[in-house]
Amino acid sequence: MACTVPDFPTGWEAPPSNSVSFSVPDNWESGRIWGRRDCNFSITTGPTCLDGWCNGGLLCDPHTGTGVPPATVAEWTLQGDGDEDFYDVSLVDGYNLPMAITNSVNCPEASCPVDLGPICPAPLQGPFDSTGFPVGCKSACSANLDNDPTDSANCCSGSHSTAATCPSSGVAFYSFFKGNCPDAYAYAFDESSGTALWTCDSGLNADYTLTFCPPSNGSSTVTVSSSGNTTVPVSSSGTNVGPTSSSVSSTDSTSSPVSRTLSTSSITSAGATSLNASNSARPNNAYSLMSLARGRWISLAVACSLITPFIIMD
Repeated sequence: MACTVPDFPTGWEAPPSNSVSFSVPDNWESGRIWGRRDCNFSITTGPTCLDGWCNGGLLCDPHTGTGVPPATVAEWTLQGDGDEDFYDVSLVDGYNLPMAITNSVNCPEASCPVDLGPICPAPLQGPFDSTGFPVGCKSACSANLDNDPTDSANCCSGSHSTAATCPSSGVAFYSFFKGNCPDAYAYAFDESSGTALWTCDSGLNADYTLTFCPPSNGSSTVTVSSSGNTTVPVSSSGTNVGPTSSSVSSTDSTSSPVSRTLSTSSITSAGATSLNASNSARPNNAYSLMSLARGRWISLAVACSLITPFIIMD
């Protein structure tokens, strides 16, 4: 059954201090949200953003658009196995922005609130801004430290493609990511840590908020709610140019006709950030949006820089 595409552009400008809401299918699965910074959508080929750019420019392809590592990714699957919501903040594809996922029913918080860019180990640093400052931190996989991404302990690929054959002890710099962000996914099979993949009883009908650069870092947030439908104006047609624009993206792979709302908002702060979303498989695929299953509201707020939203549908 074909999925229902949200009635919203697949990419939009999200200036600081703004928010946006839109409906998404009720059983949205494998959703992802991530941010893009320092974007210039006047160009149509090659990278359009300093980090987190998606293949497709401002309007990422609604079916095949993917993010480019490194990027911190927020992921959701609602009403999953056991009637549980599943959500996480993933560093599997590296890091570019601090973020936290909170909710309205006191389920655990998933987060990576620390700015890893300035403290990133040298082999993982990049990309860099115009001053040479590292704004991202690659995963050991995307940095290709073992020179064979098809059979890599860092990528959990090839002969290392199971949890048993890809323990965290074999992943370079695992302790750096997990030590700084203990409540985030630090590598593909991090579930065994007990603090990577989080669940919430679907019956609680939780609303979720994703915050970019959480309060402790002076950044932004994204929220998903099942009851509200408030919206704050956001530019859905403009392009993200310079350090004062932002955008958000989201993707979806569900087939339910029930709709829900996605909201995004930005909080004024220095820098530029943008948000994207898609529903590709997590390993080696940067940036996830959130997957929802109950026609809830999702909201994004950004307090760090510019953000560029994006929606993808399978």
